[in-house]
Order: sequence, then C-alpha cells, then structure tokens
Amino acid sequence: MTSGTTSAPAAPFGHVLTAMATAFHDDGSLDLDGTVKVAQHLVAHGHDGLVVSGTTGESPTTTPEEDGDILAAVRDAVGSGTKIVAGVGTNDTRTSIALAQQARKNGADGVLLVTPYYNKPGQRGILGHFRQVVDAAELPVMLYDVPGRTGSTIALETYEQAIAWDEIVAVKDAVGDFARGIRIRELGYAVYSGDDEANLAWLAHGAVGFVSVVGHVAGDQLRAMADSYWAGDPAAALQIFTRLLPAIDAVMGVANYGATTAKAGLQLLGVLDNRNVRSPLVALDDAEVAALRAGLAAADLL
Repeated sequence: MTSGTTSAPAAPFGHVLTAMATAFHDDGSLDLDGTVKVAQHLVAHGHDGLVVSGTTGESPTTTPEEDGDILAAVRDAVGSGTKIVAGVGTNDTRTSIALAQQARKNGADGVLLVTPYYNKPGQRGILGHFRQVVDAAELPVMLYDVPGRTGSTIALETYEQAIAWDEIVAVKDAVGDFARGIRIRELGYAVYSGDDEANLAWLAHGAVGFVSVVGHVAGDQLRAMADSYWAGDPAAALQIFTRLLPAIDAVMGVANYGATTAKAGLQLLGVLDNRNVRSPLVALDDAEVAALRAGLAAADLL
C-alpha cells in the first residue's frame, strides 16, 4: 500500500517528509553532490516530500545563496514527483521575505515558516511576520511550532487568524499537546508530526504525516507504519513503531541531535562518506557513533 490509497488523508506536501541534512566538504564548504545523494536516498526510501534548509539542514549557518543552490540542486535531482518544502524561517522578516521569494523562483512547492526565535516578538509580531512572508512567498505555507527552539508558541488565537489566509495550509507541530493539535486540525490545518517520538500518537490524533529526522535512516519503516495505520491496522503500526524505538532513542538521544546524528547515520548507511557539520555544532565522536550504530542495529536498520 502507498500514500496514494484512498485510506490515506489528504496531505498538501506529501505524507512522509524528512528535514534533510545538508552535506559539507571537509573544509566546511557546501557539498551539493552529497546533498543530492541525501535527497535521492530519501526518495528511494519511502519519502514523497522533502524539507530543505530546515534546522536539520543547518540553516542557521548556511547563506541565502547556499539555500538557493541547495533547493535548485535537489529540485533538479528528484523531479516534480516529490514535494519540496523550503525552510525560510528566520528572526529577521526581511531575510525571510528574500528567502521565500528565492524559494518560489527555484521551484519549491511550499515554504516552512518557523516562529521568530530569540527576539520573541509576541503574538501580534508573530502574526505580522507570518503575513509579510506569506505575501512574499506566493506559495503554500507550513507553519512550524517548536517552542523548545524558538522560545515561543503559536497561540490558538493566532492560528485562528492565520488559517483565513489561503496560503497557510499546514503546521509542523513540535509542541506535543495532542488535544491542542486536534483543535488546530479542526481549524482547517493539515497537521504534521514534528517529533519522531510522537509520530504514531500523532497519527491517532489526525496528523497527515511526519516531518522527521529519523527518516534519514528509517524512511521505509515510517512509510510502512503510516500505511498500516491508515489501512486500519493500528496493531501493525504499533509493531513497526516499537521496532523503531531503539533507533529513535539513538538518533534523538544525543545532546546535539539533529544534523549530527542524521549525518552520522547516513555515513553508517554509506550514503555520505563523512559526518561533517558546521560550528557551533560538532560531529559525533567515536563513542557516540558506536551508540548510534548499536541503536540502528537493534532496530534492524543496519
């Protein structure tokens, strides 16, 4: 069964997405060939959507020019059959506007828009930021609610106002409040899980899919879990999720998880030949890689 079956809910950006890692050379420069390999690996393993230049893509340390090059290269590599969502969220509205306009020109199917971090503008400021970027993007928008990184949460009242704008269609939720998630879904948003540990629970609360990190190493399994659930077999979905738990723990259990564990996992799978990240992130050390390898092996991913 695939995501095209009638049992799967409508999803504006696909059902199984990963916030994909950006590859770098040993000198820290952008490795477009390696980044394309990551995208092709994901599409070959259960993904019908990709997020480029998100947090796991190390967008805080990539330049706008690099973001444009990444999107153009991935778009060319995977073709039109895979949805591509470009991360354009920053804490500077002017920069996000420029990134959104660039994303449209370079072939994105939508943009991922996180709440402004660090400066914490308040709900009126968040809404104003969203409005300006939405107008500039002229593309479907997935909001990203991740208070653990941004220091602010999108209020339900803000969601109520933003859903009136035709371009805003989805939310990647990393708040973890499932009752709240149902209320957001009832407003008209397509809800995507933004937390791998909660993926199965989000399906039970009406999510249309995932924006994953663990998908770098377990895309087929995430696809099978979602398809089983939507086919009316939650027991099979639970069995798959249970088998994935050692991998989820290994990928998400490192203090600087995300790009670091994703790239180390891709290196273990042979997709990348290194696990380079840009400072202030630091690559996993040998002991951390060994723990990651053990978790992936326990989940039958190696």
